[in-house]
Amino acid sequence: MPVRKAVVQASIGLHARPAAVFVRAVTQSGLPVTISRDGRPGVDARSLLEVMTEDFPCGCEVELAVRAEAVPAGSSVDDAERILAELCILLESQAR
Repeated sequence: MPVRKAVVQASIGLHARPAAVFVRAVTQSGLPVTISRDGRPGVDARSLLEVMTEDFPCGCEVELAVRAEAVPAGSSVDDAERILAELCILLESQAR
């Protein structure tokens, strides 16, 4: 299972605009990415409501994952790894 960790850098956490930017990027990836923190079960990172409800504040470490069997046809596990790395960069670059 492709997994990556990142630290949320947006000053308001994953709320409002930073959450919308992140969810849009996940949706555009075409992968069923989950996001979690503190060992909690992951929520669907394609859902703005789920991401905002779960509460990912600034400075928290999150885990992004895609189940290997959920990688769509035409994509590979390597593609999923690359996309998760890009999503981590996005989360760690949102300083505002």
